[in-house]
Amino acid sequence: MATVTFEEAQRWYPGADRPAVPGISLEIGDGEFMVLVGPSGCGKSTTLRMLAGLEEVNKGKIYIGDREITTVPPKDRDIAMVFQNYALYPHMSVADNMGFALKMAKVPSEERTKRVQEAARILGLTEYLDRKPKALSGGQRQRVAMGRAIVRQPQVFCMDEPLSNLDAKMRVQTRTDIAKLQADLGVTTVYVTHDQVEAMTMGDRVAVMKDGYLQQVDTPLGLYDRPVNLFVAGFIGSPAMNLLEAHAQDGKAQIGDYLVPVDPAAAAKMQGDITVGVRPEAWRVVGNSEAGLPVRVTVVEDLGADAFVHGTSGVEGTPNNIVIRVSGRDHPRKGETMYVTTDPHNVHVFDTESGERLSD
Repeated sequence: MATVTFEEAQRWYPGADRPAVPGISLEIGDGEFMVLVGPSGCGKSTTLRMLAGLEEVNKGKIYIGDREITTVPPKDRDIAMVFQNYALYPHMSVADNMGFALKMAKVPSEERTKRVQEAARILGLTEYLDRKPKALSGGQRQRVAMGRAIVRQPQVFCMDEPLSNLDAKMRVQTRTDIAKLQADLGVTTVYVTHDQVEAMTMGDRVAVMKDGYLQQVDTPLGLYDRPVNLFVAGFIGSPAMNLLEAHAQDGKAQIGDYLVPVDPAAAAKMQGDITVGVRPEAWRVVGNSEAGLPVRVTVVEDLGADAFVHGTSGVEGTPNNIVIRVSGRDHPRKGETMYVTTDPHNVHVFDTESGERLSD
């Protein structure tokens, strides 16, 4: 096993007017499951491919353990890659697909068979070893691709959106399988996804990227509870955090006539235009207009135990859509007006111009 270290690693594609990754510095611990997440074009896959040796590093260095691998050929990096599209050989059986890399490395037949059978046992593929990929479901094919990586016993797993071709139910099941498998094997893993729910549920730590730059690297709960800027606040969380434009007024955040209660530590730093963030579950429903922000209900998403109420507010400075998490058994109906407030410790405060966090 090994650590992975990026030192100002840059990738600049020929003909581009700016680098895809201007210079990323990131340390990934031995045995850690690190997720790179961000919108399309943020540089997460490029970063992974630089580690795997599939993209040239124009500047900076990359290490696996104490060994610099910046210019080492991909086959000599001791990395196993799991791709989005499985990349299985259709004419080979599951067993042959899983053992192909070992065969190319001239691993003895007896050792190959042992490693393939062990990986198949771990992944629940033992009864499918003689089948061809076309006879498998999408989730089974992805497990074969995982098995092909496992048998190589690499220092690092690289996974590039491996679940994006699966249906919703299979994605949930397979991400649980991958997270458990990684924990059991203890192999350092770098996982790329654009799905922040995947990132939050799988990673030991999550690195949020935008325009090639790291925005924040933290545990999933750290990102959720203390986003460092407006981008992270709006990206992490499903549904997203409600971000409301406000004006600092006597230590409170004023939105029209409504005053949002703010933690004293943040209030001391507030000046001029600010943005306050409130998670959907942090709103409290109150009975009258004097105590809360009015929200006219437009849609209610019933999820069973919970419901998400989507509504709009006539107060200037509020977004087009406010989301409130309420009990699934007793909630307002479409067309009704509800009044909500929150508590100071649930309010995130950001500088509107810079986007930086003001709350402690």
